[in-house]
Amino acid sequence: MMEMVLINKCTLADIDKIKKLGETTFYETFANENSKEDMEQYLKENFSYERLQKEIMNDHMLYWIATYEEEPVAYMKLNFEQAQTEAGYAHSLEIQRIYVLANYKGKHIGKALIQKAIEIGKEHSLKYLWLGVWEYNFPAIKFYEKQGFQIFDSHLFQLGNDVQKDHLMKLELL
Repeated sequence: MMEMVLINKCTLADIDKIKKLGETTFYETFANENSKEDMEQYLKENFSYERLQKEIMNDHMLYWIATYEEEPVAYMKLNFEQAQTEAGYAHSLEIQRIYVLANYKGKHIGKALIQKAIEIGKEHSLKYLWLGVWEYNFPAIKFYEKQGFQIFDSHLFQLGNDVQKDHLMKLELL
């Protein structure tokens, strides 16, 4: 029997879940390739209660939590228009973050989150979804390509004191 993945929009009541998922999944994904100092700085800056509270309350940002067997196992952060991390992508929706706990990868949870993003993009009559993915995160790049995303550009991503390159990938909606 296939287990259900439930995806729910976050509220301020979910801030502890988002903080824990964000820190854990980011650490699982990138700790082996980055310095402890850079990781700690990034996590401190991006997953503070103050920052998460501000982002959850921002009408142009949406956080979603995926629950599997009643456990929070993944999350996604979406940005509309002026909340996007880069200017110049009008009529689009940015998937700024999509992370699944390591023990739950391969259970189609990431795919379910992408489908939620597609649904939201279409509800808002947007032209495409876009995201940035670290050039060396080969499993993620392969995953996004399987979902129909294509590399169209690149940008720099600051992780602590380390400047890294991300591929920008997009999925047309129209």
